[in-house]
Amino acid sequence: MDYETSRKLFEQALTIIPGGVNSPVRACKSVGSDFPLFINRADGCMLYDADGNGFIDYVGSWGPMILGHRCPSVILAISEVLDRGTSFGAPTDLEIRLAEMLIDAVPSVEMVRMVNSGTEATMSAIRLARGFTGRDTIIKFDGCYHGHADTLLVEAGSGVATLGIPGSPGVPESFVAHTLSLPYNDIGCVRDVMEKQGEKIACVIVEPVAGNMGLVPPADGFLEALRDVTQKSGNLLIFDEVMTGFRVAYGGAQSLYGISPDLTCLGKIIGGGMPVGAYGGRREIMEQMAPQGPVYQAGTLSGNPVAMAAGIATIERLKKPGFYESLEETSALLSSGLEEAAKKAGVNAVFNRVGSMMGMFFTDKRVSNFEDAKTSDLNLFSAYYKGMLERGIYLAPSPFEALFVSAAHDGSHIEATLKAAEEVLSRF
Repeated sequence: MDYETSRKLFEQALTIIPGGVNSPVRACKSVGSDFPLFINRADGCMLYDADGNGFIDYVGSWGPMILGHRCPSVILAISEVLDRGTSFGAPTDLEIRLAEMLIDAVPSVEMVRMVNSGTEATMSAIRLARGFTGRDTIIKFDGCYHGHADTLLVEAGSGVATLGIPGSPGVPESFVAHTLSLPYNDIGCVRDVMEKQGEKIACVIVEPVAGNMGLVPPADGFLEALRDVTQKSGNLLIFDEVMTGFRVAYGGAQSLYGISPDLTCLGKIIGGGMPVGAYGGRREIMEQMAPQGPVYQAGTLSGNPVAMAAGIATIERLKKPGFYESLEETSALLSSGLEEAAKKAGVNAVFNRVGSMMGMFFTDKRVSNFEDAKTSDLNLFSAYYKGMLERGIYLAPSPFEALFVSAAHDGSHIEATLKAAEEVLSRF
């Protein structure tokens, strides 16, 4: 493939944008690429770069595009709302409608506040938890990424893990002094900390299915134990479902696993590809938010009508009977096929999957936490990524990111992907 236009665009971007990208993992440095692909357009499950090359897309804008790109009903909804305007900085009927849909779908949410990003959702939920409990310390888990807020960059996943950054300059030690990061899936460690510091802890925030260290499912009983220990210690349990919300099930991971957190953070899919975030939970907690309560949070573009319209159209499609069953069938076909291709090639690889999210680790070790994920052979992943890209398969440029299947992927796309994987893996 010819990538000359992407190369030139990156050289231009380097002179005016730090690192040439507006989000670090896009630079593709971890896979040894000199430049990222610049995307020109997308349709269904296909991406087309600035040089006209076509790729089967398994990034899906990092998760939101569960219906595929340019879904007609979503495009129509956006077009219709554009006739009304793009932003008012005032309430609209659309934000009420989307809020009602979220409350109806997510079991634990009784009230919801719209924001503009997943980072805004998580930082606001934590502020609310601290305000509600009157406590300062929070618990997160190694490899779980909850956005780039100062207090959450401790042992984070996603781009932080990809770039090998332990935290970030510019974050004072005092800002993270009240953040404890524990091993994911280690409930014994959580119990030990609770016994010693439980009365100081405001909340536990967790990705119920970790998608920012690759894909790591919760161990049997882990989420149930988190719910139990937080209730006993008077802490709030926050599920970061920015990635898993409407992805692993219609009601998110909490619906799939039957757990009711106190607060839930949402994003990605609920905006249909537009910038969006939300956090919600029990009424008595949410009523502490200004202007009803004393905990302050605001956003000029929160509830933006374009994002609300796209989210409404997306969720309406997800509600249709058989949607998730069909997506599960396609995702299982891809996952089992990749696993078989690795076995056939004699390559050590571990596959984790929950619904239409999956991860591939080049290791012979079971992956159940961040330390396990880091045993994945990064050089092997880099070679796999490049080989798949050359064959028209677009993957996230990091083993610490999840792969996403959309409703636009069909049997022919899966077949082409598995053929490419067999060819690449056979050369290792």
